Amino acid sequence: MEVKIGVQHAPREIVLESGQSAEEVESAVSDALAGKSQLLSLVDDHGRKVLVPADRLAYVEIGEPTARKVGFGAL
Repeated sequence: MEVKIGVQHAPREIVLESGQSAEEVESAVSDALAGKSQLLSLVDDHGRKVLVPADRLAYVEIGEPTARKVGFGAL
């Protein structure tokens, strides 16, 4: 699952590939925005944890990763 996180007052967004489902990511974002947690905490495919302060979230985009085409072939 590809997740893009916009952070207020930051020039770039955070992009990560996560093994979590869309529902799990959405639940974590909802909890952070509802004040149940002060941090949005997500884990990427490499086991690294990404922490973003909930009050700094600008947006979160949840989507499927884009498949990369490899090889040569007829168009």
